[in-house]
Amino acid sequence: HFGRTVFALCNYPALLTAGILQLEELQDSPLEDFPADVQREHRVFIELLDSYPGLMDHLTNGEEEDIIYVGEMLGKGASGARGDDTKTLKAAVLEWLVPRGQAVIPPLSQNIKSDQGFNHEVTGALLCPAGLDWLNAETKQSLKSGETAVRGDQWPIFLYSGYVYDSEDPWKGLLRSEILVFGFKHVFTSPSSVDKEPKATRSGNAYLHGMKSVTKGSLAYIATQAHSVSLSSSSVFSRTDTVTDSENFYHSILDLLEDPDESEEVCDLMMWWTRRVFPNSSSSQRSVSKNSALSKIRERRAALREWTIADVH
Repeated sequence: HFGRTVFALCNYPALLTAGILQLEELQDSPLEDFPADVQREHRVFIELLDSYPGLMDHLTNGEEEDIIYVGEMLGKGASGARGDDTKTLKAAVLEWLVPRGQAVIPPLSQNIKSDQGFNHEVTGALLCPAGLDWLNAETKQSLKSGETAVRGDQWPIFLYSGYVYDSEDPWKGLLRSEILVFGFKHVFTSPSSVDKEPKATRSGNAYLHGMKSVTKGSLAYIATQAHSVSLSSSSVFSRTDTVTDSENFYHSILDLLEDPDESEEVCDLMMWWTRRVFPNSSSSQRSVSKNSALSKIRERRAALREWTIADVH
């Protein structure tokens, strides 16, 4: 679950080893003094410790071989979970490519990846980098042939709501597409929840791990799963995938979501996601109904607070 919600592309043995050493260095210097990549790595390490009670004691009391072994086991578990998600999403995404009731033409098979990606009209249109025109014959051919190499930070149009990109407002609709919402529900709440009201079923990953909100890591994870495996001609989502540059893609999404300068847009985005997927757990973020008892109580409290401040002055 950690790999899905916090950081997907971990080298766990290296993360644990570096994390222990970093704790010693932090006794002399604050984390802010270190490079951005070191800061992120350490934050991931701390979140990993929080996710597994007792892990810190095991690491500090064990030998180096123990740390490496624990890291390898964590990596094996994360890789297995990622592989399971990839396998189920491959088939599911094919049903989300076109409106319900319509057929994908020509038909696609989850077992024949070579027919997907830019080699198919539907998946090619969705994977086309925002800002490029898939309907332009020259652009389409260049993408198909590989003459136009698409880097991981050239985000595809399918990340946008309605698959529409506004170059004047690149945040508009970003990471709010139907495919992403379906993919998220499929992995975190349950495959059956895709067509129903969002709620965490007892068998879903979110329910099993007490997940009540969408995390930045989980959003980047689903976007990368859809981009690197489900829609493209690649068959793996890993740090070594060069077909879709999935590591760069994943990091570029996460970099944006963790950028302090983008905090206002990111906060709005994460709130939107949590309301879509976990509506019952975001009651504190929903507006209060007008003329309700709760609204009257809050109005009265606000008025009393103002009177108190006025009396003080």
